[in-house]
Amino acid sequence: MSAAAPSRPGRRSTRRRRNPVVTALGLALMLGGLGILGWGAWQYWGTNVVAKAEHNEIRQVIADDWGQGLDSDAIGLLRVERFGDDYEVPIVKGFDDDDLARGVGWYEEGVLPGEVGNFAIAGHRVTHGEPFRDFLELRAGDVVEVETRTHVYTYELENNGDEITLDFTVGWPLQPVPDPDLRGEQPTEARLTLLTCSELFHTRNRNVVFGDLVETVDKSEAPA
Repeated sequence: MSAAAPSRPGRRSTRRRRNPVVTALGLALMLGGLGILGWGAWQYWGTNVVAKAEHNEIRQVIADDWGQGLDSDAIGLLRVERFGDDYEVPIVKGFDDDDLARGVGWYEEGVLPGEVGNFAIAGHRVTHGEPFRDFLELRAGDVVEVETRTHVYTYELENNGDEITLDFTVGWPLQPVPDPDLRGEQPTEARLTLLTCSELFHTRNRNVVFGDLVETVDKSEAPA
């Protein structure tokens, strides 16, 4: 009778059990990273696509309303020669995020285009259509045109786009006379103030350019 074969000791598994806490933490970090990437992609690309489509819609509404003699929700159209021959962005009422996502925002406590005082407008350099993307390229002597339902106003800039940088807490560019030394003074000239919004993840600062009204054309009297 043969001897029974000796039994083999059981093998221990070389695989370690995963710590569920570590696994959950890793998954959360991965999802969080993807969320941040997705949010960044939406801000830098998605908002531009949506905003530019809305700019086109508002321009069409302006054309329809002005053609019928009505007042559109937008107060005018902005054209800046420095930004290209096809540059045309609606000017909408207000300075909040929703307004600035629809075009260039008009500071409602200021004056309307062509009036004596400070006609102030602001726009994004990045995201939401980037209407002021090339703001720092502006130069003294550049021409800015604002068209309303009844008139076309031409302003000439007096400083470069990268010349004046101010913190958001500085409010004198929105004064009736946009000059730090003339607070409380009554305006005697028609002025234009262009302001940028802060850049995403970058700065609280804004760049500012000023201009003077140099020409007014009444559309009812101008040749077609």
